[in-house]
Amino acid sequence: MIINDPVFGFIEIPEGLLAQLARHPIMIRLTRLKQLGATHYVYPGAVHTRFGHSIGAYHLVTEALGTLEKKGVVITKDECLGTQIAMLLHDIGHGPMSHALENTLVKDVEHETISLLLMQRLNQETGGQLETAISIFKDQHPKHFLHELICSQLDMDRLDYLCRDSFFAGIREGTIGVARIIKMLDVRNDRLVIDHKGIYTIENYLMARRLMYWQVYLHKTAMAAQEVLRMTVERAKDLMRKGLKLPCTPQLAYFLQSDITAKAMDNQPQWADRFTAIDDSDMENAIKQWTTCEDKVLALLASDYIDRHLFKSKELTGPITDRALNQLRRQMASHLGISEQEASYLVRYKETDQMLYSSDDEHICISFKDGTTRDISECSELLKSNLTDKKSKRYNLYYQRSPLQIPADFCEVSK
Repeated sequence: MIINDPVFGFIEIPEGLLAQLARHPIMIRLTRLKQLGATHYVYPGAVHTRFGHSIGAYHLVTEALGTLEKKGVVITKDECLGTQIAMLLHDIGHGPMSHALENTLVKDVEHETISLLLMQRLNQETGGQLETAISIFKDQHPKHFLHELICSQLDMDRLDYLCRDSFFAGIREGTIGVARIIKMLDVRNDRLVIDHKGIYTIENYLMARRLMYWQVYLHKTAMAAQEVLRMTVERAKDLMRKGLKLPCTPQLAYFLQSDITAKAMDNQPQWADRFTAIDDSDMENAIKQWTTCEDKVLALLASDYIDRHLFKSKELTGPITDRALNQLRRQMASHLGISEQEASYLVRYKETDQMLYSSDDEHICISFKDGTTRDISECSELLKSNLTDKKSKRYNLYYQRSPLQIPADFCEVSK
């Protein structure tokens, strides 16, 4: 099986279990999930899919395993296959619109948890052939460095999404030296390390990731689009649970009409069939039909999303009080002739933060000729400059484009 990938070129997936999984309906569903949710409203080219990302991440982990084996790291065929499978399937737990609706359709359950549950289901289908992949994914395999290839501050997932997202969004600042990073990989004491010659490449990787977060993933307009989308779904859920019938597929209605939590997933095994049956098209078609809904708030939100009439975004200099936020919601309610509770869907406040490098997470370690290893924060001039563990935080107000009276010094007024 050969896939022509626009980022890395021709990617070969050998026939057998890997190709069987790549062709499985659970994987093919990822071709119908946009990688970046509603970000295409800001960057029109960013309509690539979770499937492309999964194939790219699989390719990079295959390259990394080959590099480690050439350097004498012992990796059995079963471990190699397990790592490739874990990387290929790592995102199968994503729902419609990817991160934009995470914890909205399924409450308080991360997509990684759903990915694991679906892997276990595939393991049953394949007669237990995914046992090694699952143990690596869960970090229960004796060789910890294999899990680090899947999930760490320098995993193949991050390397691919930075390359892929910057490519399709057209953001050059996200470009990283992925080939050099992989060539610099090694293993010391069961941990992934980077040869000291590659320290500047890692610094570039960390800076590129930081820039991609502020310019793409946390772009104020992309976040505004995400809030419109999320509030549309939250309003639809509220109405359906009060008995209003809204047009949508039966599979989507299942998640809108009731709270699907981790406990409910254990008690209702049919959730998996319904979850894997919904994708972006279910959500987009439903929202398009909701534009003519009898509920004024839902119709407004749905129309705003479909027509790209996104929430206005105002960056504040600090956090705001509930009192100030409620004051704005009362203004919105008065302007539109709706209740204050309904206006809460149209006036939102969100705090976002991003960290260049966390010393509390899986460390990025640099290896030296004398056999020692040091955390990159100890030997990088960039990270020594007071950037390690320092969060960049932003405070944003999002509201429906109505004539709200928001003073220029709103943040100071609301303290």
